[in-house]
Amino acid sequence: MLRARNLWWLVVLAAFGVFPLVVTNPTYTTIAVFTVIYMACASSWNMFSGYSGYIALGSAAFYGTGAYTMALLSIHLHMAPGAAMFWLVPLGGLVAMVFAVPIGWIALRVRRHTFVVITIAIFFIFQLSAINFGFTGGTSGLNLPFITWGYQYYNVPFYYVGLGLVIVATTLSALVRRSRFGMQLLAIRDDEDRALGLGVRTHAVKVTGFTLSAFAVGSAGALYAMFVGQIYPQFVYDPMFDVSIALMTFLGGLGTLSGPLLGALLLEASQQYLTIQFSNGSLYLILFGALFLIVIMFMPQGIVVALRDRVTRRAERERAAVSANEAPLVHDVPRDVAVGGAG
Repeated sequence: MLRARNLWWLVVLAAFGVFPLVVTNPTYTTIAVFTVIYMACASSWNMFSGYSGYIALGSAAFYGTGAYTMALLSIHLHMAPGAAMFWLVPLGGLVAMVFAVPIGWIALRVRRHTFVVITIAIFFIFQLSAINFGFTGGTSGLNLPFITWGYQYYNVPFYYVGLGLVIVATTLSALVRRSRFGMQLLAIRDDEDRALGLGVRTHAVKVTGFTLSAFAVGSAGALYAMFVGQIYPQFVYDPMFDVSIALMTFLGGLGTLSGPLLGALLLEASQQYLTIQFSNGSLYLILFGALFLIVIMFMPQGIVVALRDRVTRRAERERAAVSANEAPLVHDVPRDVAVGGAG
């Protein structure tokens, strides 16, 4: 079963790898770039919120921090527009992690429901700071060095760098889940007081998980800034970003490895396609609401968990049927023989 699962991951990775080579339409490759960016963000968000049970609604602060890191450094270092700017993508993730340490240390001193409110408040602090500070460009935003790649080729490097972020975020999530540290996060999700009583340093574990999850989100923000070539506070510090990645994770399966990837693939690709086709930036909200309602009613644990449970039940029924067919037939025997020949 493990070999089949690993083979399935390789097949999916190969399909993503050849996608821009088979589909060369710039419209669809643009959709693909945004999709892999959100897949990386959803997987990284799930690594903390899905495993610990602490729902963070302020991850856009790290996304915007990564975007402004890319913009400010590329402008003030007078970088030549081109592939060399990709080196700033992981730097955006590292800067986001630096900000995540004090934020997590403060916000995670409270429990789940209060934590949600604090993360929202911290997000708006970052957004208002970007609007009012002069070095961020204020509401006018910042323009990055203009990359002069041809339109047929322009999306391909961004797609592969984004796919690399997906691989990094998913691999890190898998390593965390299978480690002692991941078991501590899951113990906090199940019963934090019990985990504390068993010797888990809950605050340190939560801050560490929160910080690790900021890396891929910040890197994705840096990649987004380089891709679009200009950033504005209301777009990189967007509250809909947090709602979107949370919805993607819940749709696919909170706390699972493949659930956030599937949810982001379905929702982000659908949103981008509907926006392009119908020129209505709000139409995807109707789709999001309808899908979320369907999931809550019929698959409250997400698509991946629902499909896995269905496959498990079907396999159990098949095993039960095989066992019943292979059971020896018990023929009727005379009563006196059955009781040892008495009478």
